[in-house]
Amino acid sequence: MEQHQKRRDGFWNIPNSITVARIAMVPFMVFLLWDDPSPTETWAAFVIFVGAMITDILDGWLARRWNLVSPAGAYLDPLADKLMVTTTLVMMVERSWVPAWLVALLICREFAITGLRGIASQEGMVISASTLGKFKTAYQGTALGVMLWTPHTFGLNPHVTGLAFLYIATFFSLASASEYMIQFFAQGAGKVKRPEG
Repeated sequence: MEQHQKRRDGFWNIPNSITVARIAMVPFMVFLLWDDPSPTETWAAFVIFVGAMITDILDGWLARRWNLVSPAGAYLDPLADKLMVTTTLVMMVERSWVPAWLVALLICREFAITGLRGIASQEGMVISASTLGKFKTAYQGTALGVMLWTPHTFGLNPHVTGLAFLYIATFFSLASASEYMIQFFAQGAGKVKRPEG
């Protein structure tokens, strides 16, 4: 019982709690962007999304600074980011703000790279983080934030401007995926034994 309590206390530190709070915000994004959202609802979605992007940086920084990095946190942090971004993208398809093919491409890329890195980890290979992937994350977050910013500022339409950023993010997304795959196959992933049957 005491050991279980220690594990529980160890998990519910501040960085992990922030990460879980980001995951808990995902259903609110669905609710706010559902069925022709009002300007107030879109503004609230903007605040939640930007808050999630900021805390995505904050919880990782706190975990490293306070030496609270854990396997659970390392798994949940990118999961929270993917859930928030994917949910926002899908709801934008529903609103016809983003073309469905583009969202499908981005989601398929995430599935493919997540699976590839999982295989690499099991095989003892190291797939280093891509700088192109960081550009993808930055442009993608900016794109979605701009599209949720409903007022037309500086004479720019937020949906058109955000979509332009999203196309740039897609370029970096595919480029970084290619970089990951090159690393994967360069380390002999083609020799991984396939399960029989």
